[in-house]
Amino acid sequence: MGLRNIVVTLKVTPKPEEIRFDPVTKTIDRSKATNEINPADKNALEMALQLKDRYGGRVIVVSMGPPFWEPFLKLAVAMGADDAVLVSDRALAGSDTLPTSLTLARAIQRIGDYDIILTGEESSDGGTGQVPPGIAEWLGIPHVTYITSIEIIEPGKARVKRTIKGGYEILEVDMPFLASVELGCNTPRFPDFRRKRWAEREFKLKTWSIADLGLSPEEVGFKGSATTVDTLMELKPPERLRSRITGAPDEIAEELARIIRELLR
Repeated sequence: MGLRNIVVTLKVTPKPEEIRFDPVTKTIDRSKATNEINPADKNALEMALQLKDRYGGRVIVVSMGPPFWEPFLKLAVAMGADDAVLVSDRALAGSDTLPTSLTLARAIQRIGDYDIILTGEESSDGGTGQVPPGIAEWLGIPHVTYITSIEIIEPGKARVKRTIKGGYEILEVDMPFLASVELGCNTPRFPDFRRKRWAEREFKLKTWSIADLGLSPEEVGFKGSATTVDTLMELKPPERLRSRITGAPDEIAEELARIIRELLR
């Protein structure tokens, strides 16, 4: 029951507490934020590596982003991935989830021979959870969300466990399929330091443009997006009323009772 390619999508995201929004372009300003591999994507990578350890196959990481993401993809290789692909093109700037999922699907098609595609449940900067199902729809394959484990039960078929409200489900799914992995469902391994040195010095990252994937500028970026940000608003957290009840003990008790009755209504 050996596997062929296990593809993992990986995104580099700014730490949520450090991001700012550009009021002019209405996009995320990453310039002053510390970047990291999207936490849920690291869980997806760890699950892929565990599947490789158990069933064989090759783990290939694919990402869509600017050239400075290269060290993060090499870190994934140091953790145990066999190969990595970065789709990088200026035309991709401003892409929403629609052209993002299309671009990643085209890259996965070019990689080929995949049995399982693993993604994080969502990205920490966008938080929509729309890209994983979108990739599956473009590829025309089954998808399951919020999974915590995968077991190959027979050639071409897997059993997955997914989290639902109040419990979990056990599902059987035909390969190839896509699964989004629940944040925190495992503990990502540390990179192998000798492999890390090799990845930094010798590993050759594959870099593809949209032309390599047969895409036009009209299909990606702002032009290919189905949504735009119209308005940005800052939502301030609610503040406490901080009112104080004074008077004699009986008066305070009576006032508290009145306030509670009002709340219960």
